[in-house]
Amino acid sequence: MKSLRIIFQYISKYPGLVAFYFILNLLSAVFSLISLALLAPFLSLIFGIQENNKLLGSRFSIGKVTDTFYEFLSQLLVTDAGKVKALGLICIILLTAILLKNIFLYLSMYVLAPIRNRIINDMRSDMFQKILQLPVGFFNDQRKGDIMSKLTNDLQDVEFSTISFLETFFREPVIIILYLFAMIKLSPELSLFLLLFLPIAGLVIGRIGRSLKKVSTRVQEKLGDILSTIEETLGGMRVVKAFNAEDQQLKKFNNENELLYNIKNKANRRRDLASPVSETLGILAVCCVLFYGGRLVLLKDFALNATDFLTYIAIFTQIINPLKSFSSASYNIQKGAASIERIQQLITVEETIKEIDNPKHISSFNHSIELRNVGFAYQEKGILKNINLVIEKGKTVALVGSSGAGKSTLADLVPRFHDVSSGELLIDGINIKNYALKDLRNLMGIVTQEPILFNDTIAANIALGNPTASLEEIEKAARIANAHQFISHKEGGYLSNIGDRGSKLSGGERQRMTIARAVLKNPPILILDEATSSLDTESERLVQDAINNLMKDRTSLVIAHRLSTVRHADEIIVLQKGEIVERGRHEELIAHNGIYKKLVDMQEVK
Repeated sequence: MKSLRIIFQYISKYPGLVAFYFILNLLSAVFSLISLALLAPFLSLIFGIQENNKLLGSRFSIGKVTDTFYEFLSQLLVTDAGKVKALGLICIILLTAILLKNIFLYLSMYVLAPIRNRIINDMRSDMFQKILQLPVGFFNDQRKGDIMSKLTNDLQDVEFSTISFLETFFREPVIIILYLFAMIKLSPELSLFLLLFLPIAGLVIGRIGRSLKKVSTRVQEKLGDILSTIEETLGGMRVVKAFNAEDQQLKKFNNENELLYNIKNKANRRRDLASPVSETLGILAVCCVLFYGGRLVLLKDFALNATDFLTYIAIFTQIINPLKSFSSASYNIQKGAASIERIQQLITVEETIKEIDNPKHISSFNHSIELRNVGFAYQEKGILKNINLVIEKGKTVALVGSSGAGKSTLADLVPRFHDVSSGELLIDGINIKNYALKDLRNLMGIVTQEPILFNDTIAANIALGNPTASLEEIEKAARIANAHQFISHKEGGYLSNIGDRGSKLSGGERQRMTIARAVLKNPPILILDEATSSLDTESERLVQDAINNLMKDRTSLVIAHRLSTVRHADEIIVLQKGEIVERGRHEELIAHNGIYKKLVDMQEVK
């Protein structure tokens, strides 16, 4: 099964612990079998089954060890007091065997805990690492709630279903093999009869288990939908309340929650079949063995005495629980397989932004950024075509145009958030695909229209791109970004927590913090994506002053919504439907009286 193969890939990282766990289970099973083997001499002693003043030996023996033990017990049977001593000896050995069995059983569980927890930790780390490696475009097609569900619900399902199979896989086979060996030694005839029955039970259990996987997949998908609804509602709570959409969102959530309720009921009912079905089949097997074996003993059709037959039944009843665990595990593995497949879908997503072997390293920007006949398509939909552009070091180039013209997409090509579909993008004359990805992005600072901040301190958010920066360096960057004044008024200063996504700050304060972050990184190339478009007039002035400070002596690619902010750009690129339709300085484009002039006039009218 594919899901088991994936789990064993993680298990193979810890061969020492797994081997130790197996050995402990083996020792536990051995002492368990010893305690059952003592049943035969106990019954012989109690019921006085003797031959020539010697205990009748059992067909289950371990060479000279068993013979010596029976010989010693037989010597004690001479007197009544000796019989009591023999009984006490059997009880002491039995108690010791049970004690050792449970000690080794506990030690095996003690060793298993770090194995199963480490596997889950490794899977979670691999998933999060993969998320960080995936290109930005991947997340445009994915619901965040579904990704979160894979990191939480699916992993939890793996832990409590598939990983629990490890306990069964490494413990129960040992017990089953040892017990079967003892049963075959006692009675090959009865054991053959039993082995013919077991495959039938396995087919019944497997048939029910396979149907569980489909239902489990639907459960995990629906959990992802619910998490997405919760995430969207929390993120848009102001809009929900402003439009009195509480009832609408509640209805949507309740519908999905009700669907989840029905699907989980179906899944749980099928899973819960494991225990009663396996137990019923086990008892059926016991009854068959009791009737068939008892008949043979009564009719004396084969050489198995009553004590050995009762010992056989006792061992067989003990083998039912391991077999029952296997049946339950088969249900769990089907349920967990659905979650593992969803996790694997994420881990195995192809990384479209790949780094070549032995990439070139770059630590400084010296000449220019050049786009040669660049085209870009997303899912076969053309977004950019025939883009030819050179951004000289120290120059400011602005991208303008209506929404959907391709401005942000073009800017995203420079840090390789996307790769060009055709043409080349070069920095200092070398295709950026040949550079190490981290080196390339170290050259750039990005300020987006929506400030992206994290639930942490102000200092930690500013130092995101330079985590080793001192508090003095952070403060200096904040001063350049016109952020120091409002930060110093906070009760905790730079150590104040800003809340989820910076919810404790105003829009202008959040934007100035992102600018301070870019200042502290001190990159030679800046990408500014409509950094002031969502701000009020006063905040815009403060942010624009901060941006002007940031842009000094740097190469800047600016996406502008408010055209007044790019009047002094060295070159303005006008995009329309993914193509450059006009280019030049502000005065030249106004004189040209084309698309740019119309855009300026429309904003001035507003």
